[in-house]
Amino acid sequence: VVDGKEIPWNLFAPKAPYQGWVSSNETITTKTPLVNWETSHVVLRHNKQVPYIEGQSIGIISPGPDKKGDTPAKVRLYSIASSACGDDETYNMVSLVVKRVLEVSGISWCEYSNVEKGKDPEFPEAEKVYRGVCSSHICDLKTGDEVLITGPTGAEMLLPDEPDANIIMLATGTGIAPFRSFVRKLFHDKATRIPRSRLAQLLHGKDKYRGLAWLFLGVPYSGSILYDKEWAEIKELYPDNFRYDYAVSDEMTNKEGKKMWVQHKVMEYADEIWPMLKEKKTHVYMCGLKGMESGFKEAFGPLAEKEGVEWTEFVKNMKKDNRYHVEVY
Repeated sequence: VVDGKEIPWNLFAPKAPYQGWVSSNETITTKTPLVNWETSHVVLRHNKQVPYIEGQSIGIISPGPDKKGDTPAKVRLYSIASSACGDDETYNMVSLVVKRVLEVSGISWCEYSNVEKGKDPEFPEAEKVYRGVCSSHICDLKTGDEVLITGPTGAEMLLPDEPDANIIMLATGTGIAPFRSFVRKLFHDKATRIPRSRLAQLLHGKDKYRGLAWLFLGVPYSGSILYDKEWAEIKELYPDNFRYDYAVSDEMTNKEGKKMWVQHKVMEYADEIWPMLKEKKTHVYMCGLKGMESGFKEAFGPLAEKEGVEWTEFVKNMKKDNRYHVEVY
């Protein structure tokens, strides 16, 4: 029970996982100068056995061996990228967005190696190559393959109940997952979206979402942008309720001429967002790389200071009001 609501929780444990199947697996990024450029959108069938809500995670158990040599490998958690009813709106599916972890010495940072020297098909010359055990397992899955699922779990990133809540979302890379689940629920799924016709709005619009959902996504290259077409379609349908912006760090520069990180893109709209943050109905969500919180402080700390507001205290109060949600790795 979270905030008086019953939510699905650890229905399947690592020792007794659910066996699901792969419905589809699609690479959704294009090649960039990075070795770890590949990200997949994977849809898993669970036949209504693994119910979840937006903002939760599931675990995947790969055959291994993992870094410690364990088989099967230890469970890895992934934020869910679909709304509760799944991409096909039947409650039979769950979607993940997974980046293939790949480290190659001499090209990228690489501490460990789990490929015998000279045996990597892509990088035979490299001294060390590390291929993420679980991410490779997921990215290599084919339609019909079996997959072991645990969970669901997580209560940090749940959507607010109030239909007029403003939702500011900051993501880096696959940290986009919970926000895709939010956006699908609020604007895409027939049963829960804001009605699209005037008549439907009059008949069914009273309890539907009426706030502003604003998404900021940070990626290294434009080939790494995730779900661009989906955001564009939603924006066209709901210009008053949905906005999105990208920070492409290796292709854009901030006002100081340096790399454009996600907080720099947020700072461009600070005059609009800061007044929203002070409203009790505004929630902030951050998902992705560690360091995002300091970026958020960089964006709004000076504005708070200007008004005599102590930033640490401001964030503490937001947390107390359950308006500040962070999941970083």
